Amino acid sequence: MIRLIYPVAALAISLTTISSNLFADTASDLLSEAEFSGGIILHIGSGDGSLSNALLQGENSLVYGLEKSGDKVELAREAAYEQGISGKVTYSEWNGEHLPFAQNFINLIVSEAEVDEGEIMRVLAPYGTALIKNGDSWKKLTKEYPSTMDHWPQYFYSPTGNAVSKDKMVKPPLYHLQWTGSPRWSRHHDVMSSFSACVSAGGRLFYVFDEGSTFSPMLPTKWKLICRDAFNGTVLWKTDISKWFPNMHKLKSGPGVNRRHW
Repeated sequence: MIRLIYPVAALAISLTTISSNLFADTASDLLSEAEFSGGIILHIGSGDGSLSNALLQGENSLVYGLEKSGDKVELAREAAYEQGISGKVTYSEWNGEHLPFAQNFINLIVSEAEVDEGEIMRVLAPYGTALIKNGDSWKKLTKEYPSTMDHWPQYFYSPTGNAVSKDKMVKPPLYHLQWTGSPRWSRHHDVMSSFSACVSAGGRLFYVFDEGSTFSPMLPTKWKLICRDAFNGTVLWKTDISKWFPNMHKLKSGPGVNRRHW
């Protein structure tokens, strides 16, 4: 299981006011304006779910709708069920104040309801965008990547081979578990580890993982290069690796080339 932990932190934002005649209030226009490429979308004031359902684009995104009216939530859930997208699109009744998400979690926020901007920026992930409707105009907020949060671009952090990050944000106490990702179990640990390598940069997590059956280590491997959003774990894409290290190598060992090629 893959887990990431982040502390609370204040992040810089940039702000732009967008005239409503620059783009229509349609899902495709909103996604285009935000330059959304995958992750989690939060729609505040989701109404009957028409716009929320339309915001779902492809397999690499999830949509969460919040609405004060319980009756509208039920209508939105029924519409999602009829379209066969329940689970990919989820709706909840909202108290109008607190957004029920961890900080730095949402990639795109579309808000059509009154909500505190500080609360919006709390849950917005670095590199994320918030589009806030205000009458006939939209306000666009983007969250910058903090200078105190480091990347991990190579297997041992950098070409020096010294596996020490310069990150200044992750330190005790660790407030919460940011996200967990499937599968819950990997292959038997007496042979090569299912998790071979991992790097992270630009709000993305890249890793090599064996998705072969966990029933027996004797069964064929299914090596994948997988990309997730680093802040919420959404799987953005996967690609097959046709040839990798022999999986029957003993005692969790793996390719020595990782230490220099990643």
